Amino acid sequence: MTVMNHKAKAMGLFLKSRRERLSPEGAGLKYASGQRKTPGLRREEVSVLAGVSVTYYTWLEQGRDLNPSREVINSIAQALQLSPAEKSHLFQLWNTHASETLLAAPALVDPQIQKIIDQLAYPSHITNERTEVLAWNKAAQEMFFDFTSIPVQERYFIRLLFEDTEMRRRIVNIEEFSNYSVGVFRTYYDKHRGDPWFETTVEHLLQNYAEFERIWKQYDVQLKKVKRVFLQPPGAHQPVSYDIQSLVNLADNPDVHICIYTPVTADPTSDY
Repeated sequence: MTVMNHKAKAMGLFLKSRRERLSPEGAGLKYASGQRKTPGLRREEVSVLAGVSVTYYTWLEQGRDLNPSREVINSIAQALQLSPAEKSHLFQLWNTHASETLLAAPALVDPQIQKIIDQLAYPSHITNERTEVLAWNKAAQEMFFDFTSIPVQERYFIRLLFEDTEMRRRIVNIEEFSNYSVGVFRTYYDKHRGDPWFETTVEHLLQNYAEFERIWKQYDVQLKKVKRVFLQPPGAHQPVSYDIQSLVNLADNPDVHICIYTPVTADPTSDY
């Protein structure tokens, strides 16, 4: 199966999950009373709302290797009432000009970038789209995890987030943080559909961690954005609030990110 087929399959599954989440009432449809066998909207209802044939929309959900126009994808996004993050994800899956290569071997971090995060007092680490922790500073090691204590092949943030009980204890809002982290990881998984590493990692987490399975089945997607996290420093009595700033496209490598945890100076309980 080609990478293009993988992307078409991923888009079909994504469309199906959004359709099943949207109720007829939420879509502004009137329908006869009685029990509905299909959760959410029916395919024919989406086709009417989007102005495409039910056959064509069905083929899209089935993951057939079609070439829908931008207008068709935009109409479907509107019909399914996708959020900005969901719409961006759908267009990424649709984009036939997106990179079709599997992720390369672990990237080498520029020593100058390592020096930059070493000078930061705030927890900072560098990861790629596999969430592989490529570099970190002293504050990150003290606040999150001693990354030097495990082999390179095990330094994946998405795995540590569910496997390491001490890290989970230190993240006070662990449920919210896990939902967000899995949502971001889901966008990478769909982007790299067919990459054996992603398939193996997801299967491992599904089999071993019920919380990951619950979140994964929701098929939530997130874009990297400023996100608040509450961390409990070792030996401290009160948690510290941080906003996670993500810097991307480092050294012409768009899948590498610097995450910097900046302390919140305003009321840590306020909305943001």
